[in-house]
Amino acid sequence: MSTTATSTMVKMVGSNGQISLGKQYAGRQVLVEEQEPGVWLVRTATVVPDNERWLLQPEAAADLERALDWASANPADDRATDRVLSRLAEDDA
Repeated sequence: MSTTATSTMVKMVGSNGQISLGKQYAGRQVLVEEQEPGVWLVRTATVVPDNERWLLQPEAAADLERALDWASANPADDRATDRVLSRLAEDDA
């Protein structure tokens, strides 16, 4: 059984309806769950947009890992830029 330390703070809700949780949470996303009128549970969260959820699938993660490994082993350079541009110009013609 784990124990969780709790801390109680008194905060004033401003005239704009906002409260400050402190600078340590600046820029973080939070879930605010209203458990009953006047009772809120606030939890930090990482939200994944629907159109990026596929990145969390094991196959996609493996593909990305292989791509990052390849990129590390093959650093970018501009030695072939002229040749590539010439080939692209030929393909457009």
